[in-house]
Amino acid sequence: MKNPDRETVTELTELPNIGPAMAEDLRLVGIRQAKDLIDKDPYQLYDSLCQKTATRHDPCVIDVFLAVVDFMEGGKASPWWNFTAERKKYLSVR
Repeated sequence: MKNPDRETVTELTELPNIGPAMAEDLRLVGIRQAKDLIDKDPYQLYDSLCQKTATRHDPCVIDVFLAVVDFMEGGKASPWWNFTAERKKYLSVR
């Protein structure tokens, strides 16, 4: 897993869990650089992505958004699947 320095990362693809396709999804919802993720709501990012693409994306995309926002807000670089339980719990009461 990539473990970049959040202070110096420049490309979205340098972030943990973010490859070219996910970087493009982030760009679709207005995220141009890593620091744009700070204070973003991963669930709102997911909803925006689904609206912009007129497609219901796999809920695991939320896990990726949770992981990358957490990382940019000071968390450790963690695999996206570490956030699955959090997403499932949140969505069960939403």
